[in-house]
Amino acid sequence: MDPEFLAPLIPVVAIIAFAAVKIARIRATRPESLSTDVTARLESLEHGFEGLQQELTETQERLDFAERLLSKAREERRIGG
Repeated sequence: MDPEFLAPLIPVVAIIAFAAVKIARIRATRPESLSTDVTARLESLEHGFEGLQQELTETQERLDFAERLLSKAREERRIGG
């Protein structure tokens, strides 16, 4: 291969390899099981997230209803006026 092509390629490969080694080390030192405190906090966050999803769904339904009412009122004014 051409040395002019390889010269910029070597640092790129080195950076990628360095990142891969760092990621592998982080994964190797990470504990497999979570502590009870972390598990409880995670469950609490999941429960809160589910509540927020439900509230968002209800808000979207209300918005759709309001948009339909406004659209219907505009249509009636256009037909009647």
